[in-house]
Amino acid sequence: MDTGTAAHDPAAEAAAVVGDGYDVRVLEPSPPAVAEGPFWADDPADPSPRGAGPVVTPHSGGDLSWDDLIAARPDLAGFAAGRWLGARRRLPDLPGRYPSALFDFHRLAYAVVAEARYQSNGKFGLRYTRRGFGTPFFGEDVQVRVAGDRLVVQAAGRARSTAVTTLREAGEFAGVDPGTTAREHDSPELGDIDRPLDARAEVGDFLGAWFGLAAAALEELRFSPGVADPERVQLWPGHFDPAIAAGDADAGRRATYGFSPGDRSHDEPYVYVAAWADVDRSDPFWNEKDFNGASLPYRTLAAADDHHAAAVGFLKDGYNRLNR
Repeated sequence: MDTGTAAHDPAAEAAAVVGDGYDVRVLEPSPPAVAEGPFWADDPADPSPRGAGPVVTPHSGGDLSWDDLIAARPDLAGFAAGRWLGARRRLPDLPGRYPSALFDFHRLAYAVVAEARYQSNGKFGLRYTRRGFGTPFFGEDVQVRVAGDRLVVQAAGRARSTAVTTLREAGEFAGVDPGTTAREHDSPELGDIDRPLDARAEVGDFLGAWFGLAAAALEELRFSPGVADPERVQLWPGHFDPAIAAGDADAGRRATYGFSPGDRSHDEPYVYVAAWADVDRSDPFWNEKDFNGASLPYRTLAAADDHHAAAVGFLKDGYNRLNR
């Protein structure tokens, strides 16, 4: 066990590096824990309410984007890129033997990380966190997260971490029994909780990059002008994908927009638009055979010059086709 792991507060860290005169927004949850409302979680990219100074956001819905600020202050590029706020890098190559490791990270997310939050407040939605995924802060400023191949538990401003080994040992470290309480569609089977997990750092880091890109692109869609009734971005532990729903459901225009890291029908990650009503299958955009919608495969996204721009373009294309 590593007791020297640094605790983090993404909002405070961003404010400190940017300095006075700006009101900054990020993509990751920060303390203090929120114990009210429908979400019991903060909304780190929301440009409101406003504080002092221009609002700097990881999307185009604020006064300035992080990229706008970086254009004037290039020294911020490294900080922003490491957190998918701006100056966004390319996705890494897909690691070898990816599907088996993905399944084990999925089990860890569902049976331990989400379970820890659910046993505290009945909520199980996760979020992107740096180098991986984790809970919003809950209880006494507790967060359980995965960074690379490490499981991190932070409480009251102190953090400790351990290598990911088995579900049983991960549960003991997080203080929960690995479980299936937070059951939702496509949840993985619990399986043998004593089997060693394939939790290689390169796979954990790939997932962190995939979820970081997802958070940035989905927040861009969410805060784009004219997008109707968008939800908050959540990483659902059953599907193991970050997603939002947006559009007018009564008019048959609502869809779920998300980033799957892969599933039973797809060995590679993909960006998707899953329409809630029938789509025009004569339109080649609607190319998915496994669900009612469209997908942008990882290999196609990886070939693009700008992965963030390509992902946002695909999401907005889907939204516009449903909302013409």
